[in-house]
Amino acid sequence: MVEAFADVHGIKICYKSQGEGFPTFLLHGFGSKKEGFMAQIPELSKHFRIISIDMRGAGKSSRPNYHYTMEMLADDVKGLMDYLSIQKINLIAHSFGGMIAQNFVVKYPESVNKLVLINSLPKIPEQYDPEPYIQMRIKGLEVRKKDPVKAFWDSTKFGFYHKFRERMLDNPKEKFFGLWSAEDLIDYYTRDPPTAQDIRNISYSFKTHNSFNNLHKIKQETLLLTASHDVLVPKERMMEIHNLIPNSTLKVIEKAGHESHKSNAPEVNKSIIEFLK
Repeated sequence: MVEAFADVHGIKICYKSQGEGFPTFLLHGFGSKKEGFMAQIPELSKHFRIISIDMRGAGKSSRPNYHYTMEMLADDVKGLMDYLSIQKINLIAHSFGGMIAQNFVVKYPESVNKLVLINSLPKIPEQYDPEPYIQMRIKGLEVRKKDPVKAFWDSTKFGFYHKFRERMLDNPKEKFFGLWSAEDLIDYYTRDPPTAQDIRNISYSFKTHNSFNNLHKIKQETLLLTASHDVLVPKERMMEIHNLIPNSTLKVIEKAGHESHKSNAPEVNKSIIEFLK
């Protein structure tokens, strides 16, 4: 199916629906967009109706200029469900998307069948000041404008296990698992990028994320996928989530970084499909 747009809470949410079966929403990470699940959609859509979403402030969705909150982002997901007349979903979410997912399932527990969180955080410290992070990301945007290819390769130092990154560098055209190449990621990286305004508005939503005291309320079966070498979200943070969600299973993806759903796609996809089925 081609991209479509839903009217949700006065803004446009861009989404794509592929496959048939139980509706399954994909929520992307910070600075990403729906194509961030390029390594999951082809396989998962053989089994489920996969609905990938550009969250507000990302991709082709509206980018209203005010600070966002986790509740606002969770309400966008519910708004899209209502627009599509969907009563219950599986929810798969990566990193920042996982933060939204936690808030969503706590607020709308009746709307979720099963939950999959990949490399996410249970809370942001109360003393978190978004401004230094915002300035760092804005500087990154400036580098991206000058040399997007160099900026991409610099970002892979934080997203990929070092040996996998070396394979990407050795052959940027190599189609990993027949799904994606480094060249595909570079193209994805340079299309519909975030602006300084988007970074600011999304970063302020971090201040509103603290699921720590609510995770025990999540009764859905939950699969937690953590990466052994994730420098952005160490596996200890996912272990915290595992200890708090009573019906959760934790699986460590070995020799993988924050982008484990790309670098270890076959293992990740198999784990998700078996869990959801």
